[in-house]
Amino acid sequence: MLINHLLTILLFLPLVGSLALLPLRNRDQHLLIRRISLAVGVIEFLLSFIPVYYIHPGSSGFKLEEFVPWIPQWHVNYHLGVDGISIFLIHLITLLTPIGVFASWNEVQKQVKEFHIMLLLLEMGVVGILVSVDMLLFFFWWEFGLIPLALLIGIWGHDRKIYAAIKFVLFTMGGSVFMLAGIIWIYAHTGSFDFTVVQKMVESGQFAPSPTAERWLFLGFFVAFAVKVPIFPLHTWLPDAHTEAPTAGSVDLAGVLLKTGAYGLIRFCLPLFPNASHWAAPWVGVLAVISIIYGALVAMVQPNLKRLVAYSSVSHMGFVVLGIFSFSLIGMQGAVYVMLAHGISTGALFLLVGMLYERRHTFEITEFGGLATPMPKYASLFLFTVLASIGLPLLCGFVGEFLVLSGTFQTMWQWAVWGATGVIFSACYLLWAYQRVFYGKLTNPKNVNLPDVNPREHWVMVTMCILMLWLGIHTTFFLQRFEMSCQTVLQQATPTLAGQPTTISARPQHAQQP
Repeated sequence: MLINHLLTILLFLPLVGSLALLPLRNRDQHLLIRRISLAVGVIEFLLSFIPVYYIHPGSSGFKLEEFVPWIPQWHVNYHLGVDGISIFLIHLITLLTPIGVFASWNEVQKQVKEFHIMLLLLEMGVVGILVSVDMLLFFFWWEFGLIPLALLIGIWGHDRKIYAAIKFVLFTMGGSVFMLAGIIWIYAHTGSFDFTVVQKMVESGQFAPSPTAERWLFLGFFVAFAVKVPIFPLHTWLPDAHTEAPTAGSVDLAGVLLKTGAYGLIRFCLPLFPNASHWAAPWVGVLAVISIIYGALVAMVQPNLKRLVAYSSVSHMGFVVLGIFSFSLIGMQGAVYVMLAHGISTGALFLLVGMLYERRHTFEITEFGGLATPMPKYASLFLFTVLASIGLPLLCGFVGEFLVLSGTFQTMWQWAVWGATGVIFSACYLLWAYQRVFYGKLTNPKNVNLPDVNPREHWVMVTMCILMLWLGIHTTFFLQRFEMSCQTVLQQATPTLAGQPTTISARPQHAQQP
């Protein structure tokens, strides 16, 4: 049946779309290329809704699992599955891909076919990360996603695109090396790459590394995920990548790529290394608070509008890490909700900044001022998005940050107090930037006749605004579906007896589905 292979279809449909684009010519088939890419993105988005019917409120565990031995002699399996946490992140990437195609309709005019192929391959890489249960398969897609995004930045980016692309690759691959070492170490001591098998061995005590070994393993995984989040001080690649990337690249990077790092913390770090996770929590909480405040303060002094939005991502993702390591159900749910809300609101901000760049070819705030006069619709959409990003009640940003701070207050009230200052700072830098760009008199003659949003831009942004409002109001639909998944992670992250010997001889049957 089709449903038995739905995750495989979701995973490889973008590849089919990319192959369909290969025979087309860049010279005179731009419109057809864009239409095929858009059609594939829309079909992928619609298909991604099917798994939601299998994730009922109160259910936990992986659903729609697919299990096929891939490399039997090494116990590597093609093991896919989704739960309440991963499915909504899949929705996010499948939504933002067609949105990115729309956003690049006029922006990208050179090598159009290659651009859309990279966009679809990036979608495939992210979906692969989110559906992989086998850790080696997860690592494959983790590295695969670097290639299309690096090419998107390096070929279709702005002035310092090569520098930004290389820096992105070096940072991410450098962190991934430590995770690969940890995966190999785990395989050497368990005989399996399958997450569910290893996690059950952790629960039963069959896999119980020494406290020192567990902490090194945790740090190996944590560094890889912290670079992608990114968390201070591993964040320096992000502003450059965002600033130089094309609009669609920035939307996907902010919307979903950063979330894969937080997803890795939830999926692997906490369940596989419960003792080390609690051991590291005070330090990770401090880094999260620093990220929140530092990202907000640096954003406040940015003269470049796109760089300002990029540093806001550092601040907002700090809330995600804070909620994860609060080890409270409310905080964990808030972290997942912030991921969804940030993907929509910050993705929308990058779309709006990209629209402005198409008209003026600059991101410098000093080049603007008084834009509400020639562009009233654009100014209204920008204000709505800013209010959602700073956490105005009834909009998407409020729910997640409120839950994170509430959950963190239960376990470490000092973190919550310091983290709450980030909410105040975000209002400062975003509203101040809005005031400088849209209010006052038109002082630059180049801005007098700027066109307002066209129908394509208008409906893209209206869609995003509706989602921001829906996430802010209809919260129970989401919270109920990933509540049990978050609860399961917290149960798996309960500290166990330290110092138990690792059982190597009694290995499970890895050729069978767990």
